[in-house]
Amino acid sequence: MKEIRTFEKAIEEKARNLKDAGINPTLFWAYRTSKEESGNDLIDFNEVIWDYDIKEIADCLRAEGITEFTISSTFSSLIETLAAFEKEGICMNGLTTVNARHTDWKTGEHARIPAIKMEVR
Repeated sequence: MKEIRTFEKAIEEKARNLKDAGINPTLFWAYRTSKEESGNDLIDFNEVIWDYDIKEIADCLRAEGITEFTISSTFSSLIETLAAFEKEGICMNGLTTVNARHTDWKTGEHARIPAIKMEVR
């Protein structure tokens, strides 16, 4: 996964307030769980994405040179969120599978779950 140095610094310094550090909490959480808990190659949003965060997320992804991510969350307003991303130039680019945060009790490994692949244009 492409490292976001600002996020890594916040983790190292145990930042108490992400907003004060200029970091979007929704993107930060997706980055951290994808990297540390799930071991995914791309940032995966497995929780709700708030509409008011989408522009800030899009701007940060572009600034960091991140061109793709996934959404595995199945929250109820997902269609509206996808439409809001599209307005920011981020489009759906098919389906894929990603590692879930939880471990499959039968295999002892991360469960694989479906996700929407998103492309940052």
